Amino acid sequence: MGHRLSKIYTRTGDAGTTGLGDGSRVAKDDLRIHALGDVDELNAIIGVLRSQISTSQIIDKETWDKSLSLIQHWLFDLGGEVCIPNYTMLQPVCIEFLEKEIDRINEDLPMLKEFILPAGTLACSYAHQARAVCRRAERSLMTVHTRDQNIQPTALQLLNRLSDWLFVASRTLQRAEGGSEVLWQKNINKTI
Repeated sequence: MGHRLSKIYTRTGDAGTTGLGDGSRVAKDDLRIHALGDVDELNAIIGVLRSQISTSQIIDKETWDKSLSLIQHWLFDLGGEVCIPNYTMLQPVCIEFLEKEIDRINEDLPMLKEFILPAGTLACSYAHQARAVCRRAERSLMTVHTRDQNIQPTALQLLNRLSDWLFVASRTLQRAEGGSEVLWQKNINKTI
């Protein structure tokens, strides 16, 4: 494979436009660029979560790192699909993998009877942050799809399933490293 970036700055975006993978140019505040930014931010947070897990002495780092590596690659592929309208890179196997992982991880967790707050250990909190950004990326992608009708179904499914995986991951990481989840208290205003 040849060099992808021979020059980092091109000056072509100085006037407020950017290039898509198909060669067309759009405004930097185009809905497609917003979606790309959200997917990129999600991938970056997954990277932070991955680095936090790599320092853990409690969980199976190899299994978690493999899953997070796959997720990061899929998110990069998703960025490619968003950047090149009507292009397909993602395959249904990524959805099947996430569903199997959700079932596997969730099997050992107690049933939730209350809502939980996005808090806990550092790894748990990063998983919650990634989940929230994942939901935003999903909304951004759906906006592009509603407007252009050219986002592949697997792309939308990936973000939907990934947010579920991140929720279950947050619970698992909290229990592995710090005990039970932080529960929402319904009538906390009455205790002030």
